Amino acid sequence: MNDDGGTAAASIRVDKWLWYARFFKSRSLAAKLVQARKLRVNSKVTTKSSSMVKAEDVLTFAQGRNIRVIRIRDIGIRRGPAPEARALYEDLAPPENKEDATNPTTTPVARRDAGSGRPTKADRRALDKLRSKHEE
Repeated sequence: MNDDGGTAAASIRVDKWLWYARFFKSRSLAAKLVQARKLRVNSKVTTKSSSMVKAEDVLTFAQGRNIRVIRIRDIGIRRGPAPEARALYEDLAPPENKEDATNPTTTPVARRDAGSGRPTKADRRALDKLRSKHEE
């Protein structure tokens, strides 16, 4: 029998919780984020994926182009389906940040007119420069 006095249910490893809440596809990806010093727990940078988190802790981390600010509601017991995972946290990001204005599907990209021919080397370099500037 495992009698640990209920302390195990009060906290969980941060990499495991991020995986449970479906922010990352694997625990190793979550651990890499933590080890790269890109996760804050209650405004403090953590470097160990074995750091323990509990309910009401606030996590801040980058995911793609978005900065996620999450309050842990529950630590969970397994990596369940998406609706179960969404019940584990509360998203604290402001509403205007949820609709990303820099979404690459809505921003205009340089286009060539149909039938205008193959671009010259100078044209290709200009397009590459424009595209790289757009991605940053």
